[in-house]
Amino acid sequence: MELTERKKKVLRSVVDLYIRTAEPVGSKAITELPDMKYSSATIRNEMADLTALGYLEQPHTSAGRIPSAAGYRLYVDELMMDYRLSIDETKSINTAIEEKMQRVDKMVEKVAKLVSQATNLPAISAASRSGDACVKRFELLQAGQGSFILVLMLPNDQVVNKVIKLPLDVTETDLKLLSAVLNAAMTELPLEGFTAELMDKVMRSAGAAASLVPVILDFTQETLKNQASTNMAVFGQSRLLTLPEYRDVDKAQRVMASIDEDALSNLPAVMQNANGTKVIVGPENIADELKDTSVVVTKFDIGDGLQGMIGVVGPTRMDYAKVTARLSYFAESLSKMFAKPENPQLPEAVSEEPHE
Repeated sequence: MELTERKKKVLRSVVDLYIRTAEPVGSKAITELPDMKYSSATIRNEMADLTALGYLEQPHTSAGRIPSAAGYRLYVDELMMDYRLSIDETKSINTAIEEKMQRVDKMVEKVAKLVSQATNLPAISAASRSGDACVKRFELLQAGQGSFILVLMLPNDQVVNKVIKLPLDVTETDLKLLSAVLNAAMTELPLEGFTAELMDKVMRSAGAAASLVPVILDFTQETLKNQASTNMAVFGQSRLLTLPEYRDVDKAQRVMASIDEDALSNLPAVMQNANGTKVIVGPENIADELKDTSVVVTKFDIGDGLQGMIGVVGPTRMDYAKVTARLSYFAESLSKMFAKPENPQLPEAVSEEPHE
């Protein structure tokens, strides 16, 4: 059923009031709103209809109404007003980022803490490699007598390397042959493509350098695993204890136990093909413990093939407009911070290439 504009206005008012007060909303509270021109009887009828349609719930017979998961979903999708950050809020976020963000490898933990502080909710931060990790090219460079440097050239101009000892009977010519074999058989492969059968095939073609193949394969697999892994941090779970929804200690403990890296590890995959900010309301969450909880996540570009993600976990009553505005601003600011090194304001560490 298509909701009338009046029903939508009443529903939005119920959600806004419930977000602010954490108390069931009655028709009298809505009639007192300055932009609400309808009579109390009209509003009561509209609230009854919204309850019958599943957008509102009535906790007790004589109580007011609270939004259902469906009500929050409609609110997030269509009804909430844009929240404009104040100048003080933008200054606060910018100052926090500039002072506390210095290196990419520390970014995940620090961002989770900053987002939690800015939203007063448990926060998630993650960094993962965008796209499939693979090797674009292998180079074997002789490094004096008795060793050579294995160089793996990865997407986005990344380079990793390892010094490997040479067997006495392997010459520079043998290394050139092995390099050609590796580039013919092992480039552009995903991690799962490096099988025992592939190793046997490469060893048969590598001539005198065949004994080096298992070492090279091990290092390549380890590198691709590191490239494909997601680094995640969660901060501020205890902030839930200050909210009315979690006064029940057992409920609070179940939810807090579910807000950890393992339980939330699927969120980067959820964001893989998503654009902008994604809101997961109550029952839309996979984990049963989060059915009364909403998750708001957005992503940003770190550069060098890395994708960042930030989000918060909180009650379905959370202020979605304010939370999405703050997360979006964080994401935009972080994307600018981790832009390519042509930007002279960036920390020097951001432009460093990872090396073994």
